[in-house]
Amino acid sequence: MTTAPTRAPQRDTISAGPSHRRKVGRSQERPNWMAGVTSVIWLVIVAVPIYWIVITSFKSQSNYYQENPFAPPGEPTLANYRLVIESDFIQYFVNSVIATLGAVVPAVLVSFMAAYAIVRGGRSRSLRWTNSLFLMGLAIPLQAVVIPIYLIIIQLGLYDSLMALILPSIAFAIPLSVLVLSNFIRDVPKELFDSMRIDGASETEMLWKLAFPLTRPAVVTVTIYNALQIWNGFLLPLVLTQSPDKRTLPLALWSFQGQYSINVPAVLASVVLTTLPILVLYVVGRRQLLAGLTAGFGK
Repeated sequence: MTTAPTRAPQRDTISAGPSHRRKVGRSQERPNWMAGVTSVIWLVIVAVPIYWIVITSFKSQSNYYQENPFAPPGEPTLANYRLVIESDFIQYFVNSVIATLGAVVPAVLVSFMAAYAIVRGGRSRSLRWTNSLFLMGLAIPLQAVVIPIYLIIIQLGLYDSLMALILPSIAFAIPLSVLVLSNFIRDVPKELFDSMRIDGASETEMLWKLAFPLTRPAVVTVTIYNALQIWNGFLLPLVLTQSPDKRTLPLALWSFQGQYSINVPAVLASVVLTTLPILVLYVVGRRQLLAGLTAGFGK
């Protein structure tokens, strides 16, 4: 008499379980048409301009105005790429590399050490003020201070030099880098630092042997982001340089603009060549970059 009431709910539960699982399975297997359509639309929006740039770079200037803009070139030619390379492209490329490396390497190095100091010495009032100063730097756009930067560069005697591009780029790359790196360093378990301290490790050893390996995805992320921003920078080279031999690649696009016309295929060939180094950098560091972005979204 006592077992019958107890077995009935068990049979009901067992019988209800598989149907509940089937309902959940059907809902999980149902395709998300809205997400698929949105992804396709976004892919078209991104791919069409890239396709147009690539095919136009292989067209001659005369055929560009006669053919369908989105049709493949009837007579592909590499003349535009030869024109770009012969128009001091190597010099502009070297200038961009020097300006990018000269700004990214010190900026990431200083930002990493500053983020480590802010996280590990969080009780220090001076470090808290320093962190607040970095955060304030995020609210200052480059366009708002370009005139003061120009006057400071003039007073330092650095106008029309690559150093005039490197120093402001370092200053504007540090605030965001410190913010990102400090968030990652803060997630490193405190027990790991304590165990290394007990083993006699110094702060420098903990910085490079513990914090750096564990935050490498974040370091790669801010490195690629800052490199992309500096490589594509146009305003600072426009304002702080004057000589043709100090131009960077974005500013060098003006070389193919005449008084009454623009060599569009040559400009787009220059765009393709300018984009290739960033594309190679992404291919090399894509795993670390995606790991850093995924970890950042998971916080």
